[in-house]
Amino acid sequence: PDPSMDLHNAVIVVTGASRGIGLATARRFLDAGARVAGLARSADALDQLADAFGDAFTPVVCDVTDADATRAAIDQIAADLGQIDVLVNNAGLGRFDPVDEQTEADWGLQVDTNLSGVFHCTRAAVPHMKAQGEARGADATAGFIVNVASIAGLVGNPNLSGYNATKFGLRGFSDAIMKELRPFGIKVSCLYPGSVDTDFGAGAGTKPNPNAMSAESIAETVHHVVAAPHGTLISEVVLRPMVGRKG
Repeated sequence: PDPSMDLHNAVIVVTGASRGIGLATARRFLDAGARVAGLARSADALDQLADAFGDAFTPVVCDVTDADATRAAIDQIAADLGQIDVLVNNAGLGRFDPVDEQTEADWGLQVDTNLSGVFHCTRAAVPHMKAQGEARGADATAGFIVNVASIAGLVGNPNLSGYNATKFGLRGFSDAIMKELRPFGIKVSCLYPGSVDTDFGAGAGTKPNPNAMSAESIAETVHHVVAAPHGTLISEVVLRPMVGRKG
């Protein structure tokens, strides 16, 4: 038999864990018996989650755009919890503007969060995963990185050029590190969700998609790719809502 990763007591790091897909992902892995370290900028939101989830959830206040703070947070998680089995790079944001009206600040914030933030977290986590691979041997997964991109990483959208640029970039980053890290026993998956029922588009003047997928359905897919047999790497998943029904 080709065993999958044992998620019981595994350590899952989730960025953007205080709401939306990140929150649903944290809850899904906790339900699977894992330990979850949730990163977010809001201490108050994380404290509320810690109260709700109990000891299996470790709140970590961290802004992933800060490289030094991110490395310190990841290293502390590894020291306190003993390992880092899965990193879910979920933190992200979008700004809706015509290209000639988009500010440098909004462009920079999207790049810093959606692209550089993923790099900071990944760069900090990979040495821990490589060490785990040496200790566990070739018959076990050393670690898993799941990057939550967007359908906007596959198709362009008017008034969303900055977000598109970061998510297209994330696809390239994911494909490169998937090939680079696979020999070390580290799996990399990139997810491309279409419309999801979160507050992502709030304030954008866009109407929510009545068929949008639930954050829980995306979290279920994250769990699915992580739980695949050791010898199988699901490198990319495109998720689209069904028409006329909630997912």
